[in-house]
Amino acid sequence: MALRPKRIIAQTIKELTQLGRDRLTLTLALGLPIVLLLLFGFAVSLKVNQINIAIQDLALTPTSREYIATFERTSKFHIVEQGATVNVPRLLDQGRIAAGLIIPPKFSRDLRRTQRKAQVQLLIDGTDANTANIVRGYASATNTEFVQNRQAAGSTKRETSPVNLQARLWYNPGLKTLQYIGPGALAITVALFPPLLAGLATAREREQSTILQVYASSLTGAEYLLGKAAAFWLVGMAEVLIVHVEAWLFFGIWFVGDPTPMILGSILYIVCGVLWGIFLGSNANTQSAVIQSVSFTAFLLSLQLSGFAYPVSNIPIGIRWISEIIPARHYILLTRDAYVRGVGWISGWSPVLALLVLASFFFFLAWRKLQKMQVET
Repeated sequence: MALRPKRIIAQTIKELTQLGRDRLTLTLALGLPIVLLLLFGFAVSLKVNQINIAIQDLALTPTSREYIATFERTSKFHIVEQGATVNVPRLLDQGRIAAGLIIPPKFSRDLRRTQRKAQVQLLIDGTDANTANIVRGYASATNTEFVQNRQAAGSTKRETSPVNLQARLWYNPGLKTLQYIGPGALAITVALFPPLLAGLATAREREQSTILQVYASSLTGAEYLLGKAAAFWLVGMAEVLIVHVEAWLFFGIWFVGDPTPMILGSILYIVCGVLWGIFLGSNANTQSAVIQSVSFTAFLLSLQLSGFAYPVSNIPIGIRWISEIIPARHYILLTRDAYVRGVGWISGWSPVLALLVLASFFFFLAWRKLQKMQVET
């Protein structure tokens, strides 16, 4: 049977016309590649700069201040706190620093002696094995720079290093990559399907016009929203339970501290995803548009900007703020605390609060959209 080019061209024009009428799908089809390339080009970075560090200076001498100044001069470190009263372990527990330097009281005296080396302790957050090794390398290089500067100034004639930098890993002492990737993967795994299912169900009701029956009933917008969200929240919580049990059975990942912040965070995390999916579904004319929008906003952004693969501090500051409105960014902090750090509510209260704020915001967006649709109908 011979092909008729005119019919093929006519069918092509018809498909392009229908695609042009669905502006959301067309925008996603043409805009997503551009946005993704920008994300991969600018957001993905394995370099570690401006590492947050705290310095407890128990010596309080000109020599110890000179040692601290060496860390201040480098672009690799950002000193969050310094002084004799700095509590380095507590700052590590709170997640405010990636490393803490402790200068002992006899630092200057030991530096002048020829019989022994001056000792300095470096506590490193070992949650991220890659970052921990980089921090240790940067600190060692800075310590060497201090020694070389003193030798060049004639302060010491010894050729061996007079400062022994002892690095100790705080959490994850074995620097197991699975301990860092595993808890983060738990958040990414359940980031897609709860919003996708909720969004598809909402868009399907619009496509089939069955949502008109809801508007004609006595259900209020809030009741309809809460009822729909509750159904998919239960599905999402089942997914959370399954992946956490799977992580324990197959990868040996288990709690190292108080898991209650993560449990509460799991509830709010799924609420965020479901409400976001309903909001996207109520704005989409087709289910295909929901699939594209959810895949980008709920999955790809979570994968790129949540701190799963690399620290959020590596993201350029111009787009770093986006990570704050991504629920996975906060949930990953809770999973890594529960499975690696184990400090509980000391650092867990802020991610839980952030998820609560995001859940409330997404509920407001979805509720307003449904109210507007009901009035227009």
